[in-house]
Amino acid sequence: MNIEEEINQIKERNKKVELDKKWETSLIRRLCICILTYIIVVIYSYVIKKYDNIMLSSLVPVIGFTLSTLSLKFVRKVWQKDK
Repeated sequence: MNIEEEINQIKERNKKVELDKKWETSLIRRLCICILTYIIVVIYSYVIKKYDNIMLSSLVPVIGFTLSTLSLKFVRKVWQKDK
């Protein structure tokens, strides 16, 4: 591999890293996590309202955060088109 190809590969990698950094700190990502977590917490709270168990209640933030971050792939694809 020659030096020009290596430099081009490094530039491409740097573009991906910069885009990842922008996404991690973007307001859109933070807002989506907040909104999706809130929706999931409301639904989960409604489902377990008959139970008074601290272990079930403790799952709320974990489930909310996990599901909201998993669902952000679509939002990221849309966000990346603008960048």
